[in-house]
Amino acid sequence: MHHKNVLFISRSATLQDKMRALSKTLDVSALLAYPDAFHDAIAQGHDFDLVVLDLSSVDDASQGDIEDYAHENAISELVICTEGDLASLHLPVQSRADFMVLGASDAEFEARLTHLLWPGEETSPDDFVSIDNMTINLATYQVLVDDTPVDLTLMEYSLLSFLATHPSRAYSREALLHRVWGFEYCGGTRTVDVHIRRVRSKVGPQVASHIVTVRGVGYLFKV
Repeated sequence: MHHKNVLFISRSATLQDKMRALSKTLDVSALLAYPDAFHDAIAQGHDFDLVVLDLSSVDDASQGDIEDYAHENAISELVICTEGDLASLHLPVQSRADFMVLGASDAEFEARLTHLLWPGEETSPDDFVSIDNMTINLATYQVLVDDTPVDLTLMEYSLLSFLATHPSRAYSREALLHRVWGFEYCGGTRTVDVHIRRVRSKVGPQVASHIVTVRGVGYLFKV
């Protein structure tokens, strides 16, 4: 499973604490925002994989703005509602969405987050990504080159697997920091270059030739 970024919108300190705790359990970075800070949150330029919206914290206009943002950016949504909301609840039809009733257990919260962030990854036939003499097992975080395990750190693996599963698209160093390290990471972009160099040296020249430096931009995985 790859690192994911979550935009969590709620005024509830209890819900925010739950999200903080789960972000430590799951491979997730969570940006916690009050509804009136929504536009400031998205203006920071982060790429989010999921928006979690506490309905009790927003009015209809704010809810519409948030749902439009998720739709326009193809972001999944998890709506937290009360039992009283269920009769009139309408999930967004434009994007992948789910709901959770306020007061649900931490286990249910984790399950619904996992389902939206990594749909089907635990049993997907696409767990294996093969490029030339390299195989990446996305379920077990293992990389084999010529059927021999490659000793990668977690961040080296995360960087390689992200690029390999998003081929033919150039990513800036800043975008890779957000997508792989998470937007909570405070280091500089040089760490991306260092990890790219280490990955190239470990996977060997045949695979390394797929990791292309795009001058003035960042990196691209060529297939």
